[in-house]
Amino acid sequence: MTSAQSIKRRLIFNEAHHNFEHGLNAHAFFKTHNHKIGEDLVQETYMKTWKYLVQGGKIDTMKAFLYHILNHLIIDEYRKKKSYSLDFLIEKGFEPITSNQSKNLFDILDEKNAMLLISKLPQTYRSIMRMKYIQDLSLLEMSLLTGQTKNATAVKLHRGLEKLKILYNHN
Repeated sequence: MTSAQSIKRRLIFNEAHHNFEHGLNAHAFFKTHNHKIGEDLVQETYMKTWKYLVQGGKIDTMKAFLYHILNHLIIDEYRKKKSYSLDFLIEKGFEPITSNQSKNLFDILDEKNAMLLISKLPQTYRSIMRMKYIQDLSLLEMSLLTGQTKNATAVKLHRGLEKLKILYNHN
């Protein structure tokens, strides 16, 4: 390779970089919805193009070649298996399930607030709410401890939960 060819390749590459960088970045961002990933893909596009030119490759239409390389890199990015840390997911609002119950009071209230709010309930509801949400007893176990029917216990539990929600909304 002569130095004239090397200079010619550099000029072609620099001109392509100057003319198409903004459009490639916009295209990559539109496809990935992430500026950093888009910029990285555009830089990788230019690296692959430069390697191709240095190896003696001939490019007829630079713009089409660059977009072709970029589109393939974007497809590869889509196909990558994404892994996220638990900290990242929690930052974005994900809360892992901590128990097998589908709807638990602690899904609505955090544990400390629940205990404080339960202590503000009238005694009638306070004991039944502690049994359910702190001691994690079943309806049958609660009815056996209180000496009431399962139906009466369920009604008290429901009414206590309603009162707890009202207290929570006031705080």
